[in-house]
Amino acid sequence: MPEREMLLQLDKETLVDLLEDAAKNWLAHDGLWFQAVEKEFGMNAALEMDRRSWKLFTQVEAKRIMRQLGLESVGGIDALDQALRYRLYARINDQEIYRVDENTLRFEMKECRVQVARERKGLPAFPCKAVGMVEYAYFAHTIDPRIKTEVIFCPPDFRPEGSYCTWQFTLQYEPISAEKIVPEESVYG
Repeated sequence: MPEREMLLQLDKETLVDLLEDAAKNWLAHDGLWFQAVEKEFGMNAALEMDRRSWKLFTQVEAKRIMRQLGLESVGGIDALDQALRYRLYARINDQEIYRVDENTLRFEMKECRVQVARERKGLPAFPCKAVGMVEYAYFAHTIDPRIKTEVIFCPPDFRPEGSYCTWQFTLQYEPISAEKIVPEESVYG
């Protein structure tokens, strides 16, 4: 595989730069895809299609991260803590991950590339809560089906200065059933 050999010849700094550019390209494609669906079918349809695609993508991403890092499928909060740091957008957003207690982890998006771009253009915050609930809940559930995901705040919610969204993950005693991964009230309520 000549392309892989070419990459192996590059220094670490260049590889990190390439990874960051790949993440930016991926995010740009995601945004352009969303805008195309929104223009053709409206915001509600675009949000629903986005939820459906994130439900699948986030599980693929979690499984690949688990494989690369050698994480077990029921690794608890420690595995989730590690996996969140290797998500594709972790390369381009400023995020903080911290423990509330031994069974609870919080993820805070300090700077969100999507929201910052919208602010720069004078646009309102992107209402990503419904999509984010699916994204984070399925990512965490793939890492360990005992992890319950809750949104603390996410647009269109009011947000405090210095943070765009905050999510909480709590390790439960029993696995969460597939139909309860994303409670309807957390998405539409």
